Amino acid sequence: MENILLIEHDPEWHNNVKKAVDAVYNLEYCAHDGDVASRLKDKEYQVILLSLYQHQKQNSLGLLKKIKLISPFTPVIALSEVEKASLIVELIREGAFDFIVKPFQKEKILLSIERALESRRLKNEIDYLRREQDIIYDFDTIIASSPVMKETIGMLKKFSQTDSTILLTGETGTGKSFLSGAVHFNSRRQKRPFIKINCANIPEALLESELFGHEKGAFTGANKTRIGRLEQGDGGTVFLDEIGEMTRDLQAKLLRVLEEKSFERVGGNKTIHSDVRIICATNRHPEQQVQEGKFREDLYYRINILRVHLPPLRERTECIEPLAHFLLEKSCRNLKKRMDGFSPEALVGLKGYDWPGNIRQLANVIERAVIIEESQYIQVQNTTLPEPLHREPEPESPAPRLTHSIKDHEKEMILKTLEQSLWVQKEAAKLLGITPRTLNYKIEKFGITHPHWRKNR
Repeated sequence: MENILLIEHDPEWHNNVKKAVDAVYNLEYCAHDGDVASRLKDKEYQVILLSLYQHQKQNSLGLLKKIKLISPFTPVIALSEVEKASLIVELIREGAFDFIVKPFQKEKILLSIERALESRRLKNEIDYLRREQDIIYDFDTIIASSPVMKETIGMLKKFSQTDSTILLTGETGTGKSFLSGAVHFNSRRQKRPFIKINCANIPEALLESELFGHEKGAFTGANKTRIGRLEQGDGGTVFLDEIGEMTRDLQAKLLRVLEEKSFERVGGNKTIHSDVRIICATNRHPEQQVQEGKFREDLYYRINILRVHLPPLRERTECIEPLAHFLLEKSCRNLKKRMDGFSPEALVGLKGYDWPGNIRQLANVIERAVIIEESQYIQVQNTTLPEPLHREPEPESPAPRLTHSIKDHEKEMILKTLEQSLWVQKEAAKLLGITPRTLNYKIEKFGITHPHWRKNR
């Protein structure tokens, strides 16, 4: 139950307030001439109710100033028998949260207290998130033990100080989404919105509305005007993941946003201006997509201003061990378990693995190990590393044989992972570090079936 302090010298009003709030909050009483400062130093109050009297106006305002000095984040609700605009302005200027005129109804004061508590909770949450963001997105704390990653982080650090478009390339799971956040939260736009959109996860018919918004009646089901993500991100950063999946029509509209900072909502004629920085990412080869006619050449040149390639985990093996310890600590915190690390054999296995799913796959493997491990150290048998998709060719094997071998290994790995995840495709895709859509394609390609799957009945 929240603690509320009432500063009031009139016993009658003390009783009135007590009747109004005592059933909901823990109300304590202090007279104006009491030792308010000692109370605030000895105990935390979530809300303070301060009665004002016209003949003691300066004393009351002085007391308000003292309260805000000692407890600056505690909302103060002023109670007064006089309603004067000049007094209200002065109170708000000195930091009062709300102003209530006596006499008041019970509902009025309860509503004001509830709003004050909600405001305090929201501020605490924002402060917490800001502290978290400062830690999470600090370039100097990002794990970059390999020379190639040190160079990559240094480049992104420089790019974060500009407003130019950035293109991040690299395999799935290499950290493109995370590093886009690092760029935003270390830029001059850090206090403005940071919005992520995965172009591959949103159906083509909905992606245009998601990006640009729509007017009421623009299409069936558009019952009201919707503000798009590009408009919501005004002044901030929009991260477009898997931009290679965007249709050419949407690419043309995006090109206009990059060049003119303007667009129209779907079904609308009004030009919307939005100052957003765009960060794009793809796991495809954009040059090849341009050659194949799947990606607009003019858009390619427009987003390819500051390009950064994120190397796969197998090319930065020095990062595997520190990443593993970091991910272990994170999983233990989330799962409320305490573990002391990895056995030597487990670390050797992790460092020697190919990691086709990169950091995302490493995180999934460690999370599973934390769940099933019963000792204080992750043992090698609980890391469950599927046969890698990427295999080095054997010199003595002819090419046709090699191709057949890779397919066999791939099918075997998928089967093992499906069995491990009890044939739940979504979980298997997570363990493999690929999307459910890719897994479904491979299942159909290899003719893999299971009697529990509905489509096989």
